[in-house]
Amino acid sequence: MPKITLLFLLIISLPAVAQTGGGYGKEIAAQRQKKDKHFRKGKDSPVPAEERRRFRGLHYYPANPDCRVEALFVRDSSQAPFGMKTSTDRLPLYRKYGELHFTLHGKPLVLTVYQNLELISQEKYRDYLFIPFTDQTNGNGSYGGGRYLDFRIPASEKVVIDFNLAYNPYCSYSSRFSCPVPPADNNLTVAVAAGEKTYKEH
Repeated sequence: MPKITLLFLLIISLPAVAQTGGGYGKEIAAQRQKKDKHFRKGKDSPVPAEERRRFRGLHYYPANPDCRVEALFVRDSSQAPFGMKTSTDRLPLYRKYGELHFTLHGKPLVLTVYQNLELISQEKYRDYLFIPFTDQTNGNGSYGGGRYLDFRIPASEKVVIDFNLAYNPYCSYSSRFSCPVPPADNNLTVAVAAGEKTYKEH
């Protein structure tokens, strides 16, 4: 079994916020094409080697500007670090870094933002934050185990969350990976029909 990777860090990293305007859909499409190419040909692709020859791309919801929402970031790192549950017996150390307060589909919601305590030892990832979440599409369109969003420590309390950039954990492609399980606090009570859908072998 290969060494466990940092599952929420993709080699082809996507920006935390996509630009708005007429090119929004084209930008999202370009990002997805780049990721598909990496998953099809990259040496560290999470797609099993025996499936890559048949791989024709991941499945996504259409880009939806309504799922790109403004949020209020409230920093709160007063809680003690904890071992986040994963799909295996691994318990990586995280701490709560803050909360995102926003409205989606007319409903006020909150997501907790986490910081990996091993990752902050690396200079280029010192401001890297992690948002694992579940929603009402899990198991009915999107991956049943939830999805992830990348985030950076913001300079302002006003930020943007773009659910069109939501992606699957690596264990959705192969059981050889160990994936953080979204904590119950991040179970959204709405259907987020945006971002990556369930992976299907081609």
